Amino acid sequence: MGILSNLLIVYLIIAETLCGPHEKRLLDNLLEPYNTLERPVANESDPLQLSFGLMLMQIIDVDEKNQLLITNMWLKLEWNDVNLRWNHSSYGGVKDLRIPPHRIWKPDMLMYNSADEGFDGTYATNVVVNSNGSCVYIPPGIFKSTCKIDITWFPFDDQKCDMKFGSWTYDGFQLDLQLQDDTGGDISGFITNGEWDLLGVPGKRNVIYYNMKAARSLRNYTCCPNPYVDITFTVFIRRRTIYYIVNLILPSVTLAAMAMLGFTLPSDCGEKMTLGVTILLSLSVFSLMIADALPQTSEAIPLLGTYFNCIMFMVASSVVSTIMILNYHHRNADTHVMSKWMKRLFLVWMPCLLCMSRPNRDDQPENNRAEKSKTAASSIHHLPDLEFRAKSSRSLLANVLDLDDDLRSSTRSYPGARSQVAPMPEHVMIEQQHASMMMGGGGGGGGGGGGGNAPPMSAASCLGPHRELSLILKELRVITDKLRKDEEDEEITNDWKFAAMVVDRMCLYIFTFFTVAATIAVLMSAPHVIVT
Repeated sequence: MGILSNLLIVYLIIAETLCGPHEKRLLDNLLEPYNTLERPVANESDPLQLSFGLMLMQIIDVDEKNQLLITNMWLKLEWNDVNLRWNHSSYGGVKDLRIPPHRIWKPDMLMYNSADEGFDGTYATNVVVNSNGSCVYIPPGIFKSTCKIDITWFPFDDQKCDMKFGSWTYDGFQLDLQLQDDTGGDISGFITNGEWDLLGVPGKRNVIYYNMKAARSLRNYTCCPNPYVDITFTVFIRRRTIYYIVNLILPSVTLAAMAMLGFTLPSDCGEKMTLGVTILLSLSVFSLMIADALPQTSEAIPLLGTYFNCIMFMVASSVVSTIMILNYHHRNADTHVMSKWMKRLFLVWMPCLLCMSRPNRDDQPENNRAEKSKTAASSIHHLPDLEFRAKSSRSLLANVLDLDDDLRSSTRSYPGARSQVAPMPEHVMIEQQHASMMMGGGGGGGGGGGGGNAPPMSAASCLGPHRELSLILKELRVITDKLRKDEEDEEITNDWKFAAMVVDRMCLYIFTFFTVAATIAVLMSAPHVIVT
């Protein structure tokens, strides 16, 4: 085995030594008389056929702010050079050569819409030349091309970026540029991008005539009567949305939901304002993060920016609504009086619409309650003549009124009492009443002697307690008026509190509907939602 290996190595060395002079002689014969400025055609009137294609290897970056597309591509140019043909049997079977591009003629192909500082970002590789004159030139490069970015549907957007290639100096009569593959660019070796999904790279051959109209002249000066051919490849890409859904949309929806939860707190809870302001500050900080993610251009408003502005408006409106709810809750009769239309709106219509019932409140209408209050007030002035009822189960005011009725009845039983007893001062009546009470035990023993003065003494003794009861009733009226006013004030305060509850519930429904509707509208209007 060792001897065979050594013999094989010696044979290969000898074969390489024998082939070297043939390739050197071939290069000398081809390149010594060769002129790199000569267009390699047999007849100068014939156009040179150039086949052009590309292989897209990677999308490096899409700069929405600067409207740039940065890609890694391999260009593929094929043409036939009549000055680089040979008979391979005459040169030891050498069928192809690798020649640097500056040693032979090559087409001046450039990207028209290049944004690179050097304009041409290709690396000059060797040209593979076959014995039949066929030349294959595949220069790789990092291409920076201009791209019109449409961010209307960001981040659910599709972009198309054109890359226009053509000869810089040769027209269509000198260089016939043809598309190598009718399907467009080759994407078989494409490296998947984390942000963009490649849909395709179709190509198109264009023939353009450039005509320039001279200024301030009636004549047309045709600077370029010959056609110019270019190959335009369109890169169709689609943005992957998972990143933006997880890091931008879901946090926005979460913050909006937290703002909605603020309306579930009691209307008198001061933490409602704290929660709303905290969420608004969180959105303000979050907006700085979104501003960096959004394309920095003013040509269109991104869909995500519109949605985020809606969420910001909703949260800010919830804070304003919370302020109004707290203002309603802490109103009272001394500062605000609820108008009739507000009572009808917030106490009748809206509770029915929102299916709300007033807590700690009977179902008696307001008119019935007012009628009962008027009846109770008028009963102080004139009560019906009724039998004595069990006073232990009645209120103090009712018992005093019943006692007043009894005294009035007893006074009416003595018809001459008012005519026989002249009006006297109050302190005299009280003294007489006290004296009569002290002498009450001897009244019965007086017999016939005291019989003639009995009716006047009985009337006076009845008028004294009646006057005292009148004073008591007067004081009770003051007390009842005060209690009635306090009850009315409390009723007004409770009305404002219930109005605050109604507004709170209404805001909960409105803002929840607004948030859900905005989210659904954004997702439904997008061309696509999830692209993995």
